Amino acid sequence: MGFSQKLFSLLALALLAAVLIAGAMWAREPTYAVLFSIQDEKDGGNIVTALQQQNIPYRFSQGGHTILVPQAQVHDTRLKLAAQGLPKGGLAGFELLENQKMGISQFAEQVNYQRGLEGELARSIQSLAVVKGARVHLAIPKQSAFLREDQKASASVLVSLAPGRHLDQAQVAGIVNLVAFSVPQLNPKNVSVIDQEGKLISQQIDPTRDAGLDAAQIRFVREIENAYVQRIESILAPIVGNSNVRAQVAADVDFSQTDQVAETYRPNPTPATAIRSQLTSETGSGTPAAAGIPGALSNQPPAPATAPLVQPAQSAAAATAANQNFSRNSTVNFEIDKTVRHTKGAPGSVRRLSVAVVVNYRKDIPKDPKDAAKAQPAPLSENDLKQINELAREAMGFNKERGDTLNVANAPFSPVEKEVIPDAPIWQSPTLISTVLEYARYLLIAIVGFWLWSRIVKPVLISFTEAAARAAAERAAATVEETPAVQHQHSYETKLAAAREIAKQDPKAVAAMIKDWVGREG
Repeated sequence: MGFSQKLFSLLALALLAAVLIAGAMWAREPTYAVLFSIQDEKDGGNIVTALQQQNIPYRFSQGGHTILVPQAQVHDTRLKLAAQGLPKGGLAGFELLENQKMGISQFAEQVNYQRGLEGELARSIQSLAVVKGARVHLAIPKQSAFLREDQKASASVLVSLAPGRHLDQAQVAGIVNLVAFSVPQLNPKNVSVIDQEGKLISQQIDPTRDAGLDAAQIRFVREIENAYVQRIESILAPIVGNSNVRAQVAADVDFSQTDQVAETYRPNPTPATAIRSQLTSETGSGTPAAAGIPGALSNQPPAPATAPLVQPAQSAAAATAANQNFSRNSTVNFEIDKTVRHTKGAPGSVRRLSVAVVVNYRKDIPKDPKDAAKAQPAPLSENDLKQINELAREAMGFNKERGDTLNVANAPFSPVEKEVIPDAPIWQSPTLISTVLEYARYLLIAIVGFWLWSRIVKPVLISFTEAAARAAAERAAATVEETPAVQHQHSYETKLAAAREIAKQDPKAVAAMIKDWVGREG
């Protein structure tokens, strides 16, 4: 082989070895998965430092915004980093107060405290499942000794929600109360919450403008309706079967609050009514003159005075005789009979119930078991429907004065059609895809090796074999054609060339051999 052929053969063998080694290393290389998506560069630097300290291999993707680690170490690494408080989300918490310098001013200390409080509140809000990110801004005024200059604290919260998620009123109220109760003298009304689109989501509901039900009231109505449905179905299920009765309840619930005060008076007091006060006054200038026929009756003292509401009328003569010398006045005040009643209605009372019940047809059981398959559903009798109606009325607490309605119907149920979910094609199976990708590596290495063998190595070996065969054939032909003298000459020249080569490579050995020859001849 010429020099170029030898060089090409060596390069081919080196390329084959490099491909096989690279393929083996690539096949043994683990699959990388996403550890964290970096939102803040400072967090990314802290995570990389922690990975280097733990000797965990990592890579970057998506322009350096995603950190990848071997798939088998993803969960273990996340737990280890979480124990170190990573990632922090780029928010500074109360760790700002841990490394404060000596001689720091009071203003700087207050600023660090406010920054730490804002960061801790933002971290707490980010722990909600629907919140992807949060920022909290606190406006804490400086305390003043003058009441007129006293200003209230306020806060603003910006939340970035996960795609397709939203905050309901209960969650917004939770965020508002979390911030309000974490800052001294912060009223929940002074906390504003907006989303990533700039919409204010913490508006206070004015009951005078919005007469609709809130989420809590709607949930309360649903609980009442479900309770009535469960009571009706549970009492009818033993009779007709669990799957043969359906009930629905519509409840009209009154959430208004009423406070009524009633004050009543009786028209006239009874004789048993207590006397509150009584005043009697008498004036006179002398003893009245004797009148009448002398005797026992005229010498008796006068009867005790009474105090009716209306004094009985006296005769004119008697009044003239009495008023000549005496004047008597009597005033009586009775207690007033009054009743005061305070009535306060509790919200959430049921004003009206509307109930609908559907009962399935029953199946007549034939006398002969062989005819069981031929059984046809039949409607319920009037007696059965009447019994079901009465049971439903008792279960719901039917009140005619309240305006409740109940409708019981008997109809055949349609069979429930099962939704047939087609199986996913086998080529879309995640397990199959991962297995195919795993073995595709080895298949690709085998294909590349076979191509190198068939295109480069095998032709080189064939050329080696053909060249060796041609050289052997040429030597055999030369040996046959040469004469003994020529063969002897070739043998002598070959030996001489070999001796010269040995003398060049190891002259000391040749000198020692010649010295030995000379010593033998002497």
